[in-house]
Amino acid sequence: YIDFKLPGDLVRKDEDLDTAAARVLRELTGLENIYLKQFAAIGTPDRLTRQERDMEWLRQIGHPEEVVVTVAYYALINIDQDRINRFQLQEGARWIPVSLIGELAFDHNLILNDALETLRNELRFNPIGFELLPSKFTLSQLQKLYEVIMGIELDKRNFRKKVANMPYVVPMNEKEKGVAHKPAQYYTFSKKIYNKTRKSTFDIIV
Repeated sequence: YIDFKLPGDLVRKDEDLDTAAARVLRELTGLENIYLKQFAAIGTPDRLTRQERDMEWLRQIGHPEEVVVTVAYYALINIDQDRINRFQLQEGARWIPVSLIGELAFDHNLILNDALETLRNELRFNPIGFELLPSKFTLSQLQKLYEVIMGIELDKRNFRKKVANMPYVVPMNEKEKGVAHKPAQYYTFSKKIYNKTRKSTFDIIV
């Protein structure tokens, strides 16, 4: 069986769903206290037995050919250097760009597509994108983050005007160091200010 599958595990007797998801992520990456959100529950009766190769793979690992309900979570891991230093990817696991992912086992492509659609919707209307950035970031990093996840190109001037009207994106008295180009100013996200000033919608894209 050469196809990849999404990581996961059975829920243990002493775990609830959130605890199990956090454990799977910890075992996979070595990281704790990561943003996790449940986005789907999938229980189609034939989801693991639609193709002969999937059935064969289940037989080889001794998994009963029964209905399996999957409760899916996505995690947001930021690029903070300290977290990168503690990151240890489990043997056999891989990071693969979404654009390069081929056919996955079972119905995992459908789950992945659902996760991406959910993340894009969340990203437009909630400030979860800041979970993926270090505590201090440049506006170029913020724009690139949204462009990559949304799969679109944003106008730099309009994007910065939009951000300038967000009091919770706070400019710092600090700039980049050791760069070949003009040093960019650092910003930080204030969750406290956001909770005080947020409106009914948060749309950084429009």
